[in-house]
Amino acid sequence: MKEIYDSVSLDCSKLVTKKYSTSFSLGISMLDKEIHNDIYAIYGFVRLADEIVDSFHDFDKKDLLQKFRLDTIQAIESKISLNPILNSFQNVVNTYNLEWENIELFLDSMKHDLENKKHDIESYKKYIKGSAEAVGLMCLKVFCIGDQKSYNHLKEYACTLGSAFQKINFLRDLNADYSVLKRVYFPDLDIEKFNDKEKAKIENDINNEFIKALEGIKQLPKNAKQGVFLAYSYYYTLFKKIKAIPASQILSKRIRVNNFQKFMILIKAYLKIKFSIV
Repeated sequence: MKEIYDSVSLDCSKLVTKKYSTSFSLGISMLDKEIHNDIYAIYGFVRLADEIVDSFHDFDKKDLLQKFRLDTIQAIESKISLNPILNSFQNVVNTYNLEWENIELFLDSMKHDLENKKHDIESYKKYIKGSAEAVGLMCLKVFCIGDQKSYNHLKEYACTLGSAFQKINFLRDLNADYSVLKRVYFPDLDIEKFNDKEKAKIENDINNEFIKALEGIKQLPKNAKQGVFLAYSYYYTLFKKIKAIPASQILSKRIRVNNFQKFMILIKAYLKIKFSIV
């Protein structure tokens, strides 16, 4: 029966999520149980594409990514895939009518990682729109459970939050992206001349996005507010740690939030939601 295969497929998406991101897994656990599997399925899809461009160095990445795109289209159209991650994802796409535009934007951003190593302001905005904002909109579609009016109202906030998260990732991984993958995401940035002034400019942009995104989180459906606020709190803590160190250290080490800090973030986020502080 296909129900058994669908269940096995979801188990694969959950395993991918938990193996690759303890923080994201924790955020999902704070969402309403009814949407856990749907978000696992979206993350599994996103993670698989990301791995193709970031990790499979001994293989033809362009060929793998193109095949992944075609397999995604076929899975959505056929409503089944022998790739369990894609099978889980197509179920969510077809259940919630996720827009192909956002899926395509995401895959285009992954393709950009293979073809271009630097960005100007236009390509930078386009990349963030596909790599972060589009994924945020996929999740928002699930959170709103068919309420198109709420989805339309919250779209801008979801995009802003996704953008802030992505830019923090760019800052945190600045050294690894450049030294290992030869990528520079921030537009027209010369890594050799990266200094505190450049860093502060980027941080000011992120801070403004955090302020706006929080207004959207306050308006999220109850099923999602706690989990999204936890993710917000985690990234804001990471952001504060990054802000506290000079630009030179960003290029020499990767900033992390340790397990104890994650636990404290969880408790604080839970209490703020419980007592309607957010």
